[in-house]
Amino acid sequence: MKTTQTIAIIGASGNMGAAIAKSLSKGNYRLLLCANDLDKAQAVAKEIKNSHPDAEVEASDCSRDASWEADIIIAAVPYAAEKEVAERIKEVANQKIVISIANPLNDTYDGLVTAPDTSAAEELQKLLPNSKVVKAFNTTFAADFATPVIDGRQADAFIAGNDEEALQTVTELVETAGFNPIVAGDLAVSGTLERMQLLLIQLNMKYDYNWLAGWKILHQ
Repeated sequence: MKTTQTIAIIGASGNMGAAIAKSLSKGNYRLLLCANDLDKAQAVAKEIKNSHPDAEVEASDCSRDASWEADIIIAAVPYAAEKEVAERIKEVANQKIVISIANPLNDTYDGLVTAPDTSAAEELQKLLPNSKVVKAFNTTFAADFATPVIDGRQADAFIAGNDEEALQTVTELVETAGFNPIVAGDLAVSGTLERMQLLLIQLNMKYDYNWLAGWKILHQ
């Protein structure tokens, strides 16, 4: 029997954090939901328990303590908050998988604030040199987690990282969440994935997809 993994979701009360938590509650995971506002984290945990009574889920307002317990840490926070999160968890995240979902968008959604030769995930890896940073869930909208099959097709979710074992673990998370996982390459590919989501956001704003849209690679 597979050992239950513990996942700390930092920013679990936000739209993306809550969506990820709800989708992963279907799997064989123990979830530690972290938010600065404990009441909001508890509300998400209660919602999960109502839907999945057998789910192992707890709420916390201390990301450091939760990350210390966790096997996998999901930084479900905006790019601007990743540095602060890294400072909190650095000492307890050694050799652990840390997932970056952030897209470093500017205020007008017409570009990224990162330099062309880097990405949010690569910057997080610099802040957490002893962790295994993986890019995942950044090419999906929060609404996609409740509806990962759009117009009859399962949305793809792209993954990038430098550690093969970590990539396999995150691939399993993506499958549990209901998406078709595609390992796009090493962590340097994160810049491309972040620009893909910038484009999808721009298209959503232009054509009013109602934030229910995703990428799909069609092939034979």
